[in-house]
Amino acid sequence: MALKIGDKIPEILGINQDNEVIKASDYRGKKLVLYFYPKDNTSGCTAEACSLRDNYSEFCKQGYEVVGVSVDDVKSHKKFIEKQQLPFNLIADTDKTLVEQFGVWTEKSMYGKKYMGTLRTTFIIDEQGIITRIYQQRDIKTASHGEQIMNNF
Repeated sequence: MALKIGDKIPEILGINQDNEVIKASDYRGKKLVLYFYPKDNTSGCTAEACSLRDNYSEFCKQGYEVVGVSVDDVKSHKKFIEKQQLPFNLIADTDKTLVEQFGVWTEKSMYGKKYMGTLRTTFIIDEQGIITRIYQQRDIKTASHGEQIMNNF
């Protein structure tokens, strides 16, 4: 069952690009922008990551931290971070635990072919680890997602 507004996020979020365990308690006292995206180094995912990067200092000023999640591996995340100069953690959810807990691992379709993939979704989480807002794929404008979130603070 997918997490929804009012739910507490799980304590263990996963492994980041440096093979470190990332936990919800690491962000206690801060608000969190937890965004799920399909794949490193694709056009839409790069645009989204760069928009969040470009607004990162403002997020920090407002008491937010940013964390990205995809099913790509640690090595892919490390390259993506270096190439795009991302100042935030990316979780390598290779076993799909987190995408399934948050309900964003779903059947997709491209050119008539069906496959399983990550539904681009952003969760805004308060200082106690409670989901306060969810941006669904249909609402996310990848190139301006950072501004989109900040306009709703």
